[in-house]
Amino acid sequence: MSDLTAIAARIESATGSPLRIQRQQTVGGGCINRALVLGDATRTFFVKLNGAERLDMFEAEAAGLTELRDAGALRVPAPICTGVLERESYLVIEHIDLGGRLDGAAAGRQLAELHRHTGPGFGWQRDNTIGATPQQNAWADDWVTFWRERRLAYQLELAIRNGHSRALGDSGERLCAELEHLIGHHPPASLLHGDLWAGNIGSTPGGEPVIFDPAVYFGDRETDLAMTELFGGFAPDFYAAYREAWPLPPEYTTRKMLYNLYHVLNHLNLFGGGYLAQSRGMIERLLATVR
Repeated sequence: MSDLTAIAARIESATGSPLRIQRQQTVGGGCINRALVLGDATRTFFVKLNGAERLDMFEAEAAGLTELRDAGALRVPAPICTGVLERESYLVIEHIDLGGRLDGAAAGRQLAELHRHTGPGFGWQRDNTIGATPQQNAWADDWVTFWRERRLAYQLELAIRNGHSRALGDSGERLCAELEHLIGHHPPASLLHGDLWAGNIGSTPGGEPVIFDPAVYFGDRETDLAMTELFGGFAPDFYAAYREAWPLPPEYTTRKMLYNLYHVLNHLNLFGGGYLAQSRGMIERLLATVR
């Protein structure tokens, strides 16, 4: 592990305040990073560590946190610094105590407010990652084109390279050809968290919602809502508050499967064949709606 004294020196440089480590605790960092909390008597920081080759991933995450913070809609931890020490890259962010119970209604209203912030097109200023997978964000003027080329086609190509061509090849191509019909609308380019499952939202002890670990880009707001429903879903008051602030069209029910297919394919590519049947079933059900 990198010398924590050296990381503390980088934090001192970034914040302009001395840091003498008095607290050091290893914590969960997700499936791809190592993580710890360190601090002194008055300040604490959350530190992610990975191989030196992952610096770009951390720099993109820091940029995404800044983008979300600048919107001013939800509490987001502030990025402090990134860099490489010896053979490890690191990302240091503000440490926020997430010991509270999530106020679903507040989170729903605030997410709708975040989505009111729009960009010049679909995409983002740089590529980033979804989990450990590269996520392509080159700008596109058309949402269908963006979702086909930067999202589904990319994951399908990865799946084919990973040996799933017989199961997904033809049906995946047909699905990409039908996206105009399946998407069926021209949404505003909303600022998105990009990976908004229950593990990436928390609450302060006072009940303030906090989002983190983003995969930021500008796209259809329904993709964030769909992701919240993929792994168990949020509490009903979250969805009621979001819909009150910004109602969803009836066609969302169909589109959410299309949007969640991206994440299921990503899990297939990250974790293997346990997600193959789910991916294939989703593609077949989507194709059945346009036959």
